[in-house]
Amino acid sequence: MTTAIKFGTSGWRAVIAEEFTLANVRRAVTGIARYVVSQKPRGARVIVGRDPRFLGETLVAMAAEILAAHGITPLVIAEPAPTPAIAYEVIRSQADGAINFTASHNPPEYNGIKFSTPDGASALPEVTNQIEAEIARLDGQPLAVQGVQPVNVDARAAYLARLRELVDLEAIRKAGVRVCFDPLWGAARGYPDALLREAGVQVRTVHDCRDVLFGGHAPEPDDHLLSELRHKMAETNSHIGIATDGDADRFGILDQDGSFLQPNYLIALLFDYLVETRGWKNGVAKSVATTNLITALARHHGVELHETPVGFKYIGELIKQDKIAIGGEESAGLSIRHHVPEKDGIIAGLLAAEMVARRHKPLREQLQILFGKVGSFYPLRENFRLTPEVKEQFTSKLKAEPREFFGRKVAGVVRTDGLKLLFEGGSWVCYRLSGTEPVVRVYTEARSRDDLAKLSGQAKEWIFH
Repeated sequence: MTTAIKFGTSGWRAVIAEEFTLANVRRAVTGIARYVVSQKPRGARVIVGRDPRFLGETLVAMAAEILAAHGITPLVIAEPAPTPAIAYEVIRSQADGAINFTASHNPPEYNGIKFSTPDGASALPEVTNQIEAEIARLDGQPLAVQGVQPVNVDARAAYLARLRELVDLEAIRKAGVRVCFDPLWGAARGYPDALLREAGVQVRTVHDCRDVLFGGHAPEPDDHLLSELRHKMAETNSHIGIATDGDADRFGILDQDGSFLQPNYLIALLFDYLVETRGWKNGVAKSVATTNLITALARHHGVELHETPVGFKYIGELIKQDKIAIGGEESAGLSIRHHVPEKDGIIAGLLAAEMVARRHKPLREQLQILFGKVGSFYPLRENFRLTPEVKEQFTSKLKAEPREFFGRKVAGVVRTDGLKLLFEGGSWVCYRLSGTEPVVRVYTEARSRDDLAKLSGQAKEWIFH
């Protein structure tokens, strides 16, 4: 039986040697090639890149051969490259898209393919649907390819030059901010740390080597995986710790005391900071599952708010249209005005360092000042596994629109993505079923820690009863 290749919110991902096989990669790349040719029959050029995962070099070479066999010039990035650097190279070189072999923050047994369109953004559903249709038409057909010489391109230099334009590196140097960086063995190795060192900033890096097993765990810049970064910060008396995931589209930030700053909070802080320092008030975007601290700040600054479905591609569209100064998701993805319409964990970390340098305050202190402006917000995300029976019952329950929720009056119902219930007083809960596993993602937010604990318990109880 042929594996159905489905592109989710950020490409197609699967376990290596199970569904992510060389045969299926050939099918997926051939489907992409056929789609590109349908859009531009002659003279198309497509970038091919990767993160440091197992067999990356082989996959890039294979993709280049398949593209060339379809009359498409493959522009190959030889070394592992961050997703945002690949996105910027698509825009800079006016390529007709990019194939990026990465499973991002997924565990090392996974690999995947992200396809970017000519604007540098992740392909929208209308594009991936066409690619999936092309793949389906291939089944049973031979996939003949021929050897070709790829054209090598360097994505690093131009991307770093762009970061120099967007980030005030001199402010970081002048303030004497000491930075620790953890690429988690991923594609960002030699990117933000090299840029900071060049600017005269003191930087220490951990996990600065290739490891296709990522230390034996997912290359995810989350609190519980940043202990070595935390240790290096304490050892060097650093002011901030910056981490990126496997393909550097997500960020993780440690404050001066080693405490982890929720991505929700960094997005809100940077929004406030960009309004303050750049004067950008054209808009702000957040996914439906991201903190309403951003909503309150938008009101405070008189800035238009855009609330999108989950999936950065929707925020990317707003960046392309210059409708927002910054857009972000609670899952640690953000980008800013005049930059790529793709998540960029590198610029997130650099801007956080700049913000610490220019405000001369640790991030937690800055957050308390922010709370003083617009009030306190305490967000939480939890995942719950469902049995088939519970999932069926809960799926039906999601179609309802309750007027009350454990004594809380429902002030509004939002169906941008999943089911989001808004309560009087500013708290809310959002339920989203995973499309790939029997899991429901539950997002809650309250205006106090005590109420968050209560709301989290109620949100879980509503699933199983």
